[in-house]
Amino acid sequence: MENSSRPKISVISPVYKAERIVDELVLRLSAELKKISENFEILLVEDCGPDNSWQKIVENCARDKRVKGIKLSRNFGQHYAVSAGMQLANGEVIVIMDCDLQDDPSHIHELYAAYTQQKVDVVYTKRKNRKSSFIKYLSSKVYNLLFSVFSDKNYDLDVGTMILFSARVKDEFNKLKDKDRLYIQLIKWVGFSSTSITVEHNERYEGRSSYTISKLLLLALQGWTSHSDKLLRLSVYTGFFLSFCTFLTGLIVAFLYFYKGFQPGWPSLFLAILFSTGLILMSIGIVGIYIGKIFEQVKERPLFILDQKINI
Repeated sequence: MENSSRPKISVISPVYKAERIVDELVLRLSAELKKISENFEILLVEDCGPDNSWQKIVENCARDKRVKGIKLSRNFGQHYAVSAGMQLANGEVIVIMDCDLQDDPSHIHELYAAYTQQKVDVVYTKRKNRKSSFIKYLSSKVYNLLFSVFSDKNYDLDVGTMILFSARVKDEFNKLKDKDRLYIQLIKWVGFSSTSITVEHNERYEGRSSYTISKLLLLALQGWTSHSDKLLRLSVYTGFFLSFCTFLTGLIVAFLYFYKGFQPGWPSLFLAILFSTGLILMSIGIVGIYIGKIFEQVKERPLFILDQKINI
């Protein structure tokens, strides 16, 4: 197939605190995309960071019209920035990748080869030799384990954030109005035929990740509760289990009282009250999380708001 006859490729990259990376990102992406097709676009979605990333995007847009700049009105978050890019991308093949260059743009060629040769709609990446701290690696494993427990789907969770898919996957994704925008999981939910390739995970090109432990915990909670109601069911099961245990304990205490004059002490009673109260509050908290999600969803606010667009 001739280079010029290949479909248009759209690359979406959310940008946050990456002013020293943008130039290198565009340079590498352009070089790799030209090997596949001259018909491409690079959508850089600036998530209203505190640095000069937007100015760098503006400069790159001026040099090449195939570079598109999108600036959000405030910091909405990585997954909402991706959703903004998805709304504006018009390629027949879409690629999403982070801006930190931990996933090398050269992998786009491998993704595209798998896409065309295996005739699938989605190509995921699996990272090998992850360049992450031990704490982040451990938290990722714990998250994946808990997600598999709390989710109603059997998802392959060991995938990277770099992904390639067809326009019809993008169209179906754009129909989803979920406030929880974990894009990898939403693309998995959409379905269609898929495959995966293994890629090398590089060191971050510059700077440090903007994801703190607290942000990762909030993201994890969002993932666990947006794909299943198992947490709610778990609180019901726990309540039944404790009620059953309490009933048996009551029978034992009654037996000991009438036959041996057993008198339960205040410490055991106090601990029992604290334990049961903690479980009640936990169950109420779980219900509150789901009610909060309903509250956010029914307000029907836009997922994101655009401030500026360049070359679009």
